[in-house]
Amino acid sequence: MKQEINIVVPTSWSAVTLENYLKLQKDMEIYKDEEGAYTAILFHHLCGFPVELIAKLDVDTYSKIKRDLAGFLNSTEQPLQRIITIDGVEYGFEPNLSQMSYGAYVDISKYETLVIDDKWAAIMSILYRPVIKKQGKLYDIESYKGEIHKEKFLNIGMDIHFGALFFFNNLLVDLLKDTQKSLMQSTEIPHSIKSILARNGNLTPPSTNSPKVIL
Repeated sequence: MKQEINIVVPTSWSAVTLENYLKLQKDMEIYKDEEGAYTAILFHHLCGFPVELIAKLDVDTYSKIKRDLAGFLNSTEQPLQRIITIDGVEYGFEPNLSQMSYGAYVDISKYETLVIDDKWAAIMSILYRPVIKKQGKLYDIESYKGEIHKEKFLNIGMDIHFGALFFFNNLLVDLLKDTQKSLMQSTEIPHSIKSILARNGNLTPPSTNSPKVIL
């Protein structure tokens, strides 16, 4: 007797949450040396498909799922979404990184690498804060209060996370270098702060550590 299984296959990064993505990355690292594990891990985490049943899929279904996944997995360079909605509340991306509060800057600078890992949700919580005013394309967000609500960003789509990562890498790295260059010349900046700026001045945009399709 055949077993009927409902398979939901994502066709874009918007259908993959950060929580799911982190589990996927963790398993891909654990089983990276096991032959045949790559496809099983993708099917399991992205489609919610039981690993033990993959071998029972018919060839046509198996091939179609692979094609659907291959259609978006390598497309990680997503556009920045400046305003997003979480639980009915609008959150805006830091409108002007050059005027980012010092507290937010220091908290972000604690992370020595800019990659999507288990610390990424905390960075997103600093960059995206509730919108308090909007006028056309312009908006203001709440002042940074040092509060981290990373759980809010675990269940939003990876299209938003990848968009922020690329924008953040491309602009903030330049900002950090420029800030370091100007502030290092000031004798009024405490040595500890200069050390933070020096460390961040060496940041370089890493890869997005996204799964590469080799199906």
